[in-house]
Amino acid sequence: MSKFLVLWSLDTSKLGTDAVKSVLSMPKYADNLKKSGKLEKRYHLVGQHGGAWIYDVDTNEELDRLLAQAPIYNFANFTLYPLAEMPEAGTAESDS
Repeated sequence: MSKFLVLWSLDTSKLGTDAVKSVLSMPKYADNLKKSGKLEKRYHLVGQHGGAWIYDVDTNEELDRLLAQAPIYNFANFTLYPLAEMPEAGTAESDS
């Protein structure tokens, strides 16, 4: 499994009725992802029109598919960051 931090922000030039409907359907989309184990956490970015979500996927293609299924896909900009575990202090990996 691979984890990705996905930052998304609404493109304010595309705001309209369809964008509002898409934003309102995001909680249901998120609930379905959480139930399937593909969404680990989601956060609102305070003072911004967007969020920070942590996806846990098997492949890059799966992440692409899940993002394309997001209701806000056509109204938002996405920035993706692959994540890697950091060793705990005192473990063999961190001592070397």
